[in-house]
Amino acid sequence: VAGLTVAVVKPCQTGVDTGEETDADVVARLAAPHYVTTLERYPDPLVPTIAARIAGLPAVSLNLVVDTMHTLMAAHDLVLIEGAGGVLVPLGRDDWTVIELAAALQAPAVVVARPGLGTLNHTALTRLALARRGVPDLLVLGEWPAEPELVHRTNLRALPPLSGAIPAGAGQLSQEEFRGRCSEWLSPQLHGVLDVNVFTISNRR
Repeated sequence: VAGLTVAVVKPCQTGVDTGEETDADVVARLAAPHYVTTLERYPDPLVPTIAARIAGLPAVSLNLVVDTMHTLMAAHDLVLIEGAGGVLVPLGRDDWTVIELAAALQAPAVVVARPGLGTLNHTALTRLALARRGVPDLLVLGEWPAEPELVHRTNLRALPPLSGAIPAGAGQLSQEEFRGRCSEWLSPQLHGVLDVNVFTISNRR
């Protein structure tokens, strides 16, 4: 985000033995924030609590994550936390989830939803789970196609108001292109310049 010092934290990453880029690697490659880290890493591509048990490694504690966030929040303008899976996936010791973390930090959740078939149900269930704990959310569409089909346009009409839309293929851009264009994909709520009303009107049906 232009002009802001940004830290990105992944509390736990699974599947680190697959040979693929980790989520932190992808963030560093594309966005190059001031600070990016992963607190715990587990070899198998499983739910974090299960991956920790299988590997015989400690599951990350909610208190550790909260303390880390407070430290980083004191030193950065913006701190982003990436979960793993959906908002009800158990991430660490005592089966805490993204919802518990957001509630503990009194922070909003950014819900990244796919634009195609199935998104209405998944998005509604995610937002309902967050609302029941009093966690506000901002909705961003991921992988918005360059040529939207009927399902994308009609879903856009049915979804709640957006706070952003990330184009398909953004993950393959160079760092220079990604950093230069990312503000175009996010609304002012997320420190971007996207006029979501114009985007929605021009794309829905």
